[in-house]
Amino acid sequence: MERLNSFLGRHLWLQFALSILLASALVMVLYPGRSAVSVVLRTAVVSVGGIVVVLVRRNREKKTAGGSTNGLVSMDTKLRRGEVPGEPAEREAMRSLVAERLHRTRHRVAALVFLAVMFCTVTAMVALTSGTRQTIGFALLTVGFLSWSVVAGNRQQRRLRTMRAALDDHGVPAAAASRTR
Repeated sequence: MERLNSFLGRHLWLQFALSILLASALVMVLYPGRSAVSVVLRTAVVSVGGIVVVLVRRNREKKTAGGSTNGLVSMDTKLRRGEVPGEPAEREAMRSLVAERLHRTRHRVAALVFLAVMFCTVTAMVALTSGTRQTIGFALLTVGFLSWSVVAGNRQQRRLRTMRAALDDHGVPAAAASRTR
């Protein structure tokens, strides 16, 4: 699994292609009868905004991690494993990356509540306007996506806070590092 994470981290385009194909497959299951090409094209066009947001965020994180994709993938791996970097420059880059991610996720509870309301509303609207297949599909998607979001978000927050504490124990505290920016 770790090799797959590293491979997908280095090849972001493959993540986009796989997510577009997975979303297209889901649409084709929920709404059969549409041509596969039109569903894939429509999904790709609709996904452009999300892809741009991910690319902008990824470029910021690459700069924080030292400017390379391999550096960012290496830091992500260390963060997942809980390994504190040994070199001072790498430790400072990890500290910056952790601080940036913690700052970016500071409103995650409100975002999860918003997502829950939005997904439940869409599921209710689908129940009122479509058939049983679509309603069950959207209900499963809602439960699955929200559950995954909560579990993955909690795991990531725990990793980030643990790494921040470990970095604070090994050198300059994060408060002093943020003042030098």
